[in-house]
Amino acid sequence: MTDPPTAHLPREHPLKADAFAQLKLLDVQELDARIDQLRHRLATLPETKELTALAVERAEVDGRVRDAQIAIDDLTREQKKADADVEQVKARRSRDQDRMDRGLVTSPKDLERMQQELVSLARRISDLEDTELDVMERLETAQTEQARQQDRLAEIDARTAELSQSRDAKAGEATAQATAATDERKVTAQGVPADLLALYERIRAQKGGVGAARLIRRRCTGCSLDLTAADLGTIAKTPLDEVVRCEECDRILVRTSESGI
Repeated sequence: MTDPPTAHLPREHPLKADAFAQLKLLDVQELDARIDQLRHRLATLPETKELTALAVERAEVDGRVRDAQIAIDDLTREQKKADADVEQVKARRSRDQDRMDRGLVTSPKDLERMQQELVSLARRISDLEDTELDVMERLETAQTEQARQQDRLAEIDARTAELSQSRDAKAGEATAQATAATDERKVTAQGVPADLLALYERIRAQKGGVGAARLIRRRCTGCSLDLTAADLGTIAKTPLDEVVRCEECDRILVRTSESGI
């Protein structure tokens, strides 16, 4: 796989670095690649992805729990009012019925009016009880929904705790490895001249993390392309203490016993 076309970095005057220092640069490159892999692993742990999704779902479920609680509070007040309305009308009907039973209403006209009122109150009580029953059913539905969402919250929290423990264990291991590789990189980089290391860092930033590559069997391992005979001839004539660059990908090209030149 080749790199996408990019503008070559400006070529400075040829750098000088002994062959050992150039080989040390390859060691730095390998450690940088290792560190990049570990950082990528930390950023892409499967537990992290699932935890993010669970956090989003938890916020949604928690919102539904809150909405259900608001509905429960409203319906509870509505039920209390419905209960009070029913009791109020029933109390009025009881008073009227008691007056009639005790013979306190003697006028036929008043008696007829009160009997009609008792019929009206009975209908009113029936209507209010229907309303009361409807409120009770809606309240029960809201309570059931809230309980269901609370159960889901408990499931999410349990899964979150499990995933967090797994993630932290993996992250701790990867972090320890990255720290060790970073410490080793610091020591290894001390054997590379500052100007060569600075060039490597600039190229590495432009080339997706790879700033130096081996020349193996006439191929650049940075871009995986075979060098032309002319390029190989030029490299073969270049002193070993002179830093060469791949004509295809611009990376620092380090010659080894396997270069084939």
